[in-house]
Amino acid sequence: MSRLFIAEKPSLGRAIADALPGPKKRDQGFIRCGSGDVVTWCIGHLLEQVEPDAYDEKYKKWNMADLPIVPEQWQLKPRRSAGKQLTVIRKLLRQADQIIHAGDPDREGQLLVDEVIDHLKVSQAKKATTQRLLISDLNLPAVKRALKQMRHNREFIPLSVSALARSRADWLYGMNMSRAYTLLGQKAGYGGVLSVGRVQTPVLGLVVRRDEEIEHFLPKDYFTLHALIPYQADGKGFDIRAKWKPSEACRPWQDEEGRVLNRKLVENVAGRIAGQDALVTESEQKRTKQAPPLPYSLSALQIDAAKRYGMSAQEVLTICQMLYEKHKLITYPRSDCRYLPEEHYVQAASVLMAIRGNDKTLEAAATGANLSLKSKAWNDKKVDAHHAIIPTPKQMPLTALSGGELKIYQQIARQYLMQFYPSAVYAEAKLVFDIAGGCFVAKGRQLVDKGWKCLLGKVNDEDDSVDTVPPLEKGVVLTCREGEIKDRKTEPPRHFTEATLLQAMTGIARFVEDRGLKKILRETDGLGTEATRAGILDTLFKRQLLQRQGKSILSSEAGRALIHALPAESTYPDMTAHWEHQLQDIAEKNQAYHPFMDALEQKISGIIDVIRKEPVPDSLRKLPKGEKPAAKGKSKRRRYIKKR
Repeated sequence: MSRLFIAEKPSLGRAIADALPGPKKRDQGFIRCGSGDVVTWCIGHLLEQVEPDAYDEKYKKWNMADLPIVPEQWQLKPRRSAGKQLTVIRKLLRQADQIIHAGDPDREGQLLVDEVIDHLKVSQAKKATTQRLLISDLNLPAVKRALKQMRHNREFIPLSVSALARSRADWLYGMNMSRAYTLLGQKAGYGGVLSVGRVQTPVLGLVVRRDEEIEHFLPKDYFTLHALIPYQADGKGFDIRAKWKPSEACRPWQDEEGRVLNRKLVENVAGRIAGQDALVTESEQKRTKQAPPLPYSLSALQIDAAKRYGMSAQEVLTICQMLYEKHKLITYPRSDCRYLPEEHYVQAASVLMAIRGNDKTLEAAATGANLSLKSKAWNDKKVDAHHAIIPTPKQMPLTALSGGELKIYQQIARQYLMQFYPSAVYAEAKLVFDIAGGCFVAKGRQLVDKGWKCLLGKVNDEDDSVDTVPPLEKGVVLTCREGEIKDRKTEPPRHFTEATLLQAMTGIARFVEDRGLKKILRETDGLGTEATRAGILDTLFKRQLLQRQGKSILSSEAGRALIHALPAESTYPDMTAHWEHQLQDIAEKNQAYHPFMDALEQKISGIIDVIRKEPVPDSLRKLPKGEKPAAKGKSKRRRYIKKR
C-alpha cells in the first residue's frame, strides 16, 4: 500500500524520509522512499483567505455602506509562491492509497495540512483512513519513535475546526473593523491605515494605558520607619532592622497600599520608641526550598532572552526555527507547554551527553547533573500535542552556530540541566517586636545552598542584599536604640519593554477584573499564542502604532488615537478571553462552530451600526491631516487581515 506523508515544511519532510525504509529518490517537491512511501510537504500555509473583492468586485473600494463584509461561502486561494507545490501534492494524492498528516503538533499545524487535503478535494473514503504523525524532534531516533505511534487523523478534527474558527473570526473582525476605522480616519482627514485586530488591539491598549498612567502620574511623599535594635553574638555586633507596622488607628494617614503619608505621625512614633524595651512576641525560623524553574515554552524563552540579551521576540523565534530545522539541536520550538512526557525521561542521559560534548562552557554543569533527581517537569497530564523546548541528543560542534544561535542553545540547555539539580535552600527568619505598644517586624532570608542556582553564575543580588535576623526566642527583651525615618516618593509604573510586554501577554489575567475571565485567561494562552505573539508585536511596530525608544516600547500618536476612538471592549483583553474560551470548547467538542461564528457576526454588525450613527471621534480629528497611503498604503491594506 502506498502512503503519502504531507509534512508542514521541507525540513520536516526530509526528516521523515530519512526515517523511512528503503532507497530514497529526491524529486521536485517530494521524496520517494521504499515500499511505495512518498514524502511531500507544504511550505507553511499554501492557502490563504481571499481578499473581499474576490467575493464581490464592489469591495475593491472601501465604503462604510458595504460593511460588514460576511462571506456566504468562505474561499481560500493558493499563495503566490505555492502553486507549483500544490500541483505536486495534487498529483501525489491521486496516486496514494493512504494519507499521513504530518503537520506541526499544534492547532495551526493541524489546520494547515487539513485545509490542503480539503482544497484538493480528497475523497471521503481516503480522508477516513488518514493518519496523524506527531513529531516534536527532527532527529532520526525521535522520528522513528513517532512513526510507530501514529493516531487516526479524525481524532484531531475538533482541533482543526477550532483553528478554522479562529482564522475566519480574525478575518471577519480584522477586515471589518480595520476598514471601518480607517474610513473614520479618512473622514477626519487622516490618510493612514488604522488596523484593528482581536489580539493586536488589546496589546496596543495595554501600552497606551501604561503610557498615559506614567504621564498623568503625580508622585506622593511617604515615610518609612525602622526600629534599630542593637544585637551582639560571637563578639560581633549589628543592628536588627525591624519595620514599623502601623495599627488600624493610623489608617487615615495611609494610602491604599498602606504607605504612611504623614511625617509627623512617623516622627512621633520614632520619638516614643527610642531607648525603649523591644520584646520579641513572635519568632520564626525555617528552611524553604525553591524548586528549579521548568524547561522553556517559547514565551518563557523569549522573555528570558529579552532580559538577558535584549533580543526581540521575533529574533528568538527565528533563531529557534534554525536550531530546530537546520541544526536539529532543539525540539519543536513553537510550544506553549513547559512540561515533558514521562517516557522522555529515558533520553535524559543521552541529552546530557550531547550538551556535555557540544558546549565546553556547560560541560561542568552537565557532568554535575544528577539523573537520580527528577524535577516536576515530567508529567504526562500536563502534556498535549507538544512538550517543552529542550535540547535533542544530537552532538555537533557549535562552531557552526551564529552568536545568537549559540546563546539561545545555551539558554535552553541550561534550563534543561536545572531539572537534575537540587532545590535552592534558604534560611528564613522572622521576628515580631513590641516596642512601646507598636508592632515592628524584622525579616531575613539567606541562601544556604545554591542548588540549581549554581548554574546561573553569579547568584542574583536579591539573595545577598537581605537583613540579618538572629534566631531569638519568644520573650527575649532587647533595647531599641532609635527609630530610622526615610523620606520616599511613590514612583510611576515603568514603560513596557519587549520582556515585560511579553510577560503581560502571557499573564494577561492580572489585567482583568472579572474572576471568570481571569480563570479562562490563565488556562488558555493569554493574549495571542506562542506562534503569533512575536508577529503581533512586529505588526504593531510596522504599522507605526507602537514605537521603540531604547529598550522601552511606547505608543505612537496614531496608536493612542485609535485606542481612544474604539469601543472600550475592543481595547481590553476580556473579549479575547471569551473567544479563547469558546475556541477551546470547540477543540474539546463542547461547542459547535456555527453558534460561535453567528454571535461574532452579530457583534460586528452592532459595532458598525454604532459607527455609522455617531460622529467621528475627537481623537481621530487630532491626527495629522493629509497623510496618504498611496501605493504603499495599498499593500498595507492587503496585509492587515493577515495578522491579528
